Amino acid sequence: MSSMELQNTVKEALNALYHHPDDAVRMQADRWLQDFQRTIDAWQVSDNLLHDATSNLETLIFCSQTLRSKVQRDFEELPSEAFRPLRDSLNNLLKKFHKGPPKVRTQISIAVAALAVHVPAEDWGDGGIVKWLRDEMNCHPEFIPGFLELLMVLPEEVFNYKIAARPERRRQFEKELTSEMEVALNILTACLNINELKEQVLEAFASWLRLRHGIPGAALASHPLVLTALSSLNSELLSEASVNVVSELIHYTAAGSSGGTSVHIPLIQVIVPQVMNLKVQLRDSSKDEEDVKAIARLFADMGDSYVELIATGSDESMLIVNALLEVASHPEYDIASMTFNFWHNLQVNLTKRHAYLSFGNEASIEAERNRRLQVFRSSYESLVSLFVAHLHCDMDMAFSVSSRVQYPEDYKDLSYEDLKDFKQTRYVVVRSASSFFIFILMRPGIYASTTLTESVILIAVADVLIDAASVLGGEATLKILYMKLVEAVARCGSDERKEWRPAEAALYCIRAISNHVSVVEAEVMPQCYEYASKTSPSTPITADRFNSMQLVLVVITFPKDICHFFLHVCLTIGAYSKWLDAAPGGLSIFPSVIDILMSGMSISEDSAAAAALAFRHICDDCRKKLCGSLDGLFHIYHRAVNGEGNFKVPAEDSLHLVEALSMVITELPPDHAKKALEALCLPVVSSLQEVVNQGPEILDKKVAREFTVHIDRFAYIFRYVNHPEAVADAIQRLWPIFKAIFDVRAWDMRTMESLCRACKYAVRTSGRFMGITIGAMLEEIQALYQLHHQPCFLYLSSEVIKIFGSDPSCADYLKNLIEALFSHTICLLKNIQEFTARPDIADDCFLLASRCIRYCPQLFIPSAVFPSLVDCSMIGITVQHREASNSILTFLSDIFDLAKSSPGEQYQSIRDTVIIPRGACITRILIACLTGALPNSRLETVTYALLALTRTYGMKTVEWAKECISLVPLTAVTEVERARFLQAFSNVAAGADINTLTVSMEELSDVCRRNRTVQEIVQGALRPLELNLAPLSSS
Repeated sequence: MSSMELQNTVKEALNALYHHPDDAVRMQADRWLQDFQRTIDAWQVSDNLLHDATSNLETLIFCSQTLRSKVQRDFEELPSEAFRPLRDSLNNLLKKFHKGPPKVRTQISIAVAALAVHVPAEDWGDGGIVKWLRDEMNCHPEFIPGFLELLMVLPEEVFNYKIAARPERRRQFEKELTSEMEVALNILTACLNINELKEQVLEAFASWLRLRHGIPGAALASHPLVLTALSSLNSELLSEASVNVVSELIHYTAAGSSGGTSVHIPLIQVIVPQVMNLKVQLRDSSKDEEDVKAIARLFADMGDSYVELIATGSDESMLIVNALLEVASHPEYDIASMTFNFWHNLQVNLTKRHAYLSFGNEASIEAERNRRLQVFRSSYESLVSLFVAHLHCDMDMAFSVSSRVQYPEDYKDLSYEDLKDFKQTRYVVVRSASSFFIFILMRPGIYASTTLTESVILIAVADVLIDAASVLGGEATLKILYMKLVEAVARCGSDERKEWRPAEAALYCIRAISNHVSVVEAEVMPQCYEYASKTSPSTPITADRFNSMQLVLVVITFPKDICHFFLHVCLTIGAYSKWLDAAPGGLSIFPSVIDILMSGMSISEDSAAAAALAFRHICDDCRKKLCGSLDGLFHIYHRAVNGEGNFKVPAEDSLHLVEALSMVITELPPDHAKKALEALCLPVVSSLQEVVNQGPEILDKKVAREFTVHIDRFAYIFRYVNHPEAVADAIQRLWPIFKAIFDVRAWDMRTMESLCRACKYAVRTSGRFMGITIGAMLEEIQALYQLHHQPCFLYLSSEVIKIFGSDPSCADYLKNLIEALFSHTICLLKNIQEFTARPDIADDCFLLASRCIRYCPQLFIPSAVFPSLVDCSMIGITVQHREASNSILTFLSDIFDLAKSSPGEQYQSIRDTVIIPRGACITRILIACLTGALPNSRLETVTYALLALTRTYGMKTVEWAKECISLVPLTAVTEVERARFLQAFSNVAAGADINTLTVSMEELSDVCRRNRTVQEIVQGALRPLELNLAPLSSS
């Protein structure tokens, strides 16, 4: 097809894409246009249409985007002599559209900038693209607006990895621009004289500042561009551009590459006063919200960039802190949250020892630390109050911080699904090593976008409160928050509307800091629980009643129909379970606490779920004290599990109660634990036995949930009752029921996963006490795997291998098991398509294989199945499924690292007879993965496998790599790049630092992935799926 015909076809396709009424025709046009953009003809056709005066806007936009993309990704398609004609054509287009459609001009500017990334400075003439651009602007001043846009996008392309440039060239381009920084700023300074270009000049200046080096801070302090930006912060027309410049200047002064804050004090002293003058505008109601947000951003930038200076507590720094408190108090969450990162970093600087090392001895360090904490104490107290200050405001105020912790005003009008999604974000207590978050994930589900936003806000609020508690201490923070709760509850008690959301918000904040409140706190918590235990549900709420931290009082006095508030009260009780355990009078408090939680289980499903979760935490932390109260705990457990009385605990949340009882039983002596375990299993056994007794035909037709709801409870029991003999006895008695389900439901993945999970925890807890049950279990899964190929059978086997792999008495069982499982799996995974179709089987198969290497190499390495499994792994390495690919790569790494484990050392010779003949092929496949056969996200795992191979086989690996890399054409990887890569292999083989090979692999990966064409060339040369391509070598 001729160029003119192609041009007409492009126009027709664009017309169809944007204007044809038929969706099928539009989709066909879209596919054709995408394919066209990948062709070599797209260069000339796009260029011609851009120069064609008859082209409409749609054509111009498409062709400018195409040309930009071609320059970025496919520049290597062109012969070297094409550079100057292409540059000149783009330059002419830039002039043509200097007042044309902005979208078109921007795309052309990016194309020219991308061309500069590809082409060294010397090819542009004297001094590279910046000086070339300066000369063009001097010769053609009428086109300055278009050239300014090019000047703005140039530094942005340094960080644009869409451009298919080699890593070395990309680094060189950054150096070229840095060396021309002064020239660029001189151009911009000259353009300041043109008033209508000032905004564009400032935006371009901000772009160049992002390079973070190239000009001294002292020079910038008096630079006309800086002074213009600072003086224009209040300008209606230039404020946005000025804010962008000042923001970049702030980051520039703090960047390590530019010398850091210490060398930029003159510039900082110019910036800070100008920004501080904007503080009054934060509360200016006449200001547009976006303008306020921009000003707030500058204060947040100063806080983040100068936090180490601010942490000294000087009078000047406190002015910035006060301004940041002003930002944090803004009712718009998006504005207030800009300061969150600062409060965290300031907390780290105030509390962590490394910030004070320069003060020398311990006494000086402690004295300075205490001084600074005292200086910032009032600031953090104000910050805590800000998070609940909105509780006193009109509840209709939109976007207040507290409303982010409350139910929305229209929650009663939400649909069932929306309400369910919202509730999922509100009331789970998630424990971690350092904090106690209350948020999200009560039950698995799909979250709406608003729910995810809500979740992020809740976590952010908790994080800042924890930062405050780290500075103030948990007890001081608790007192502030509690007073807000007192005010909210008292106000509710006197309010006919009974507005509970402010109190709910305060409770959330109290829970967020629970891990920072001392378990021996003796001032407010004891009064709270003591008062609560003496209060009846009918006690009225009055303001004068709240004279201490009466947290649980709220539970008993608030109307029980307010289930949402009650839910948060239950969670707060659970959050302070560690305090309850440490309290001297804890035993006397337990009855009232348990009564509160039982009430929660009776109100609604939501409050029941929260109460069950709190019950679990109390039983976890107070397990020793609760051993004498098992009868009462079992009464609650039976009611919840059997659905008796008015309990409303959902089935999935009853698992919290199962876990709770299991942890208490763990603290019992063995004899008592065995009886308690029987009692714990009894209601579950009865329910499951009732299902099984209905016969195979009925069992086969039941939905999986009728089994899994009971089996999952067994999994929790076996996981959390840490009495190996008792659990072993329980699983032995239960085995007939489990076997019946295995036999009838082996086809059902969901039921099998649940059952295998229960068996896994039984094996893990019981260990070698399982006796004959383990043999029966292995025979069952071995036989069923041949028929049903359930991946969970492999996972259960890997747990068995971990526990029994080194036990000589189990050797025959295990040897037969792994040979049978692996032999059958190899038959299922004969090509990459089967790996893709069965990724879960591949994942669990090679997880099992890795376990065999670590725990029973004596059974696995000498077996006949070992070489076949290595061959199978070579077929499947390039499977795109992340977990399956990682498992295969880890399996190979474990083979290469066999000598690292003492049991594996003696089998190195057997391993070598398998690996060395396949070494060249394995190396080729791994390098293919490195260079594009697997996504970039797998690079670390692939790199480790290559490192392990190199450490083990030394110069053999170098020869394999040399043979492999020689297959790649020089158009894709140059001789220099090859030599650098192979030298890194040689260095590691000789014992050098592995980081040299890691860096070299990353560079080779970038080179080979720089665009689709190169990647296809490399993969076409290496052909990782053709295992017979590289000759097998034994040397």
